[in-house]
Amino acid sequence: MMDRFRDPAPPILIGLGFLIFWEVAVRLFDVPPYVLPGPLLILATLWTDTGLLMGSLWITLKITLAALLAAALGGAGLAFVMSRAPWLERSLLPYAIVAQVTPIVAIAPLIIIWIDNDFAALVVCAWIVAFFPVLANTMAGLKSADRHLHDLFRLYWASRMQTQTLLEAPTALPYFLAGLRISGGLALIGAVVAEFVAGSGGAATGLAYRILEAGYRLQIPSLFAALVLLSLAGIAIYALLSWFSRWALRRCYGGED
Repeated sequence: MMDRFRDPAPPILIGLGFLIFWEVAVRLFDVPPYVLPGPLLILATLWTDTGLLMGSLWITLKITLAALLAAALGGAGLAFVMSRAPWLERSLLPYAIVAQVTPIVAIAPLIIIWIDNDFAALVVCAWIVAFFPVLANTMAGLKSADRHLHDLFRLYWASRMQTQTLLEAPTALPYFLAGLRISGGLALIGAVVAEFVAGSGGAATGLAYRILEAGYRLQIPSLFAALVLLSLAGIAIYALLSWFSRWALRRCYGGED
């Protein structure tokens, strides 16, 4: 799949064409910047407000990375535990599904009220969104180990821990990494939604609050500049996790995914 993205020319050309069309249309129809700013104005705003926006981006990224790490460790760990106890899977999996399908915007206010620490509350909100893909994918990977190899392990009196470590874990690795790539974007979305719900101002605020602030003040170029940073952050997270996936698979299997 990654081979499709190794030639950057087509998406770059399409993106440049769209930006040129956007800039020309805004100037041709004399669209006010508080309605739709042009790409050049957004770029200038991004340069002017770099210090403020980058500080807010770092706060959003800290929430995202903390939630992603918790989702990776918690999802993989719970998957291994549930695979060893089918009754536990039957007991807990429905609740994990309920947490996944419940809109985070509906329960985020409760979490923010219940958890006194703002940063921890935002991390929990983002973690809820990012947790399930890691859990579900890892569970699918653990169950996909070859049954004949399972019989071979039993024939040689391998313990359950040895079977999980030497057979099921390597089989589940590609599934876990696929879930991790999905959860990377979801963690960022969860962090932004939680920041929107929290709506707390001040110096230590993420990009979501900057978007709200710019919208209230009709500073639409600043709003678009924050959106550009969020998009670039999402692309960077996906690219980093894709690189990590290829590196981990090469180390484990000696080849690429």
